Amino acid sequence: MDSWISFLLPNDEYKKLKMLYFFAEGAIILFLFLIVMTVGNRYFNVNIEVILLASIALFLFYVCGRYIVSGIEYTDVATEKTYRKAFRLIVIRTMGFVVIFLSLYIIFMNGFTSLTEGIELLGLLISVSLVWFLSSYISLKRSYKKNKELL
Repeated sequence: MDSWISFLLPNDEYKKLKMLYFFAEGAIILFLFLIVMTVGNRYFNVNIEVILLASIALFLFYVCGRYIVSGIEYTDVATEKTYRKAFRLIVIRTMGFVVIFLSLYIIFMNGFTSLTEGIELLGLLISVSLVWFLSSYISLKRSYKKNKELL
């Protein structure tokens, strides 16, 4: 069955079904969170922008977290050789992101105006690349374990 959400889903039927489960679970958690925030807003008077941002973040973190932990991203990693190859690819992609982001920042922002700005950018870049690397590594490790058990 085709839907307007089909462009967000993978072509693999198993992955598609799992992703639909993750979206549905995230939507239910989001719904419950908004009910709690609606009731809680009467007593705590929380800013509406904070509630909206928190609800978006909650949904995105839940769906992404479930996808990462599920081990369905790397379906072809079942041997030690393919695992090492995929791990090297993750490292190369992460380093490539750092180099490309830093290069584009220097080109479009005309370098660093102060040492503080450079340190802030470096901190942001390190934290984003670390989160990206760890999420990819956890997903790879889970996929490898799951695929190894299936064989």
